[in-house]
Amino acid sequence: MSVETVEYNGIKYAEIIWADTRVEETAFFSPPESSFQFGLLAHKAGFVEPAHYHKPVTRTINDLQQMFVVQRGVVAVQLYSDNGDLLREIIMHPGDAIALIHGPHAIRVIEDMQCISVKQGPFLGTEYDRIPVDVKP
Repeated sequence: MSVETVEYNGIKYAEIIWADTRVEETAFFSPPESSFQFGLLAHKAGFVEPAHYHKPVTRTINDLQQMFVVQRGVVAVQLYSDNGDLLREIIMHPGDAIALIHGPHAIRVIEDMQCISVKQGPFLGTEYDRIPVDVKP
């Protein structure tokens, strides 16, 4: 299936990297200007990357994106438009990953699951971090 983009009215809501996605060389799927960079690292046997660190750069981030990588179980991720309409439900299995870029989202656990979750920090607490949204049935 590869990489899939979920868009609505010209706005990118999410990108899904399905578990069967393969690349021959490192590929990033987020645009360079995005505040959240994600992709797949791929190298041939014998590749060595020299020790390094990343230059500190002051960044201003006005959005909060999040990525889930399913390790075990099955989870449904619902994506909603800004006005609460369900745009899509994505069923994810082990190895699948989704970058939540814009708009409200919810999850529904189908089988006991464990996901890696990555998002920008700092974390200011659940009560400050989340804004409840009324969604349409």
